[in-house]
Amino acid sequence: MSQVRFLPALCLSLVALLHGVAARAADVMQPRPSEWAQPVEASFNLFRMSPTLYRSALPGNGAVALLKSLNVVTVISFLPEADSEWLSDPGIKQVQLPYRTNRVDDSDVLTALRTLQAAEADGPVLMHCKHGSDRTGLMAAMYRLVIQGWTKEQALKEMTEGGFGDSHHFHDSVRYVMQADVDRLREALVNGECSTSAFAMCSMKSWFDSAHVQR
Repeated sequence: MSQVRFLPALCLSLVALLHGVAARAADVMQPRPSEWAQPVEASFNLFRMSPTLYRSALPGNGAVALLKSLNVVTVISFLPEADSEWLSDPGIKQVQLPYRTNRVDDSDVLTALRTLQAAEADGPVLMHCKHGSDRTGLMAAMYRLVIQGWTKEQALKEMTEGGFGDSHHFHDSVRYVMQADVDRLREALVNGECSTSAFAMCSMKSWFDSAHVQR
C-alpha cells in the first residue's frame, strides 16, 4: 500500500524537477538584449557596441585582418604597454590611455570619452584592455551613461551580465559608476573641462598655466 502512495509522489517530484530544469534552460536561452554590445569574435572578447565603437580584450597579430574588415581606423588601449607589438598596420592609429579601475577618477573618464568621440569622427574605433572586461567595461558603461544617455541600472546590467568576463572582478568599476555624477560629467565633457572638480590636479594645472600666461 505504501508503494502505491510512493509512486505518485515520486512522479510529482520528477515533474517538479523537470519543470525547474526547463525553467533554468529557458532563462539561459533568453535572447541577448539588442541594445547590448553584440559578440563578433570570441577569441579576443570582441563585441560591437555601435556602428563606430567596438570593445575587446588584448588582440593578437591575427586580429588585424578582422579589424581592417570592420573598417577600424583607431585602436585605444587602456594598458601601459603599447600595441605596436601586435599592431603594425600604419592605416590604424594607436592611442594609449592607461589607467587602473581602483584609482580611476573623473579626469580619466573625461579623457577617454573625449578621445573616443574624436576618434569616432574618423571612423570605427576599438577600445581594449587585457581581458576586455574591467577597464574596458568601465569606460563602456560611462560611454553608455554620459554619451548615449543610458540609466545606471541599464549600464551596470550590461557591464556585469553581458558575458564580458567574471563579474566578481567588477567591484571597483561598479563602485565608480554608482557614485559618478553623470550630469556633471556630461556638462564637463561639453564644456571642455578636464575634470568635474576645480581642485583636481589637471584643473589646478590649467588654472596655473592660464594665470602664468596672463602675467
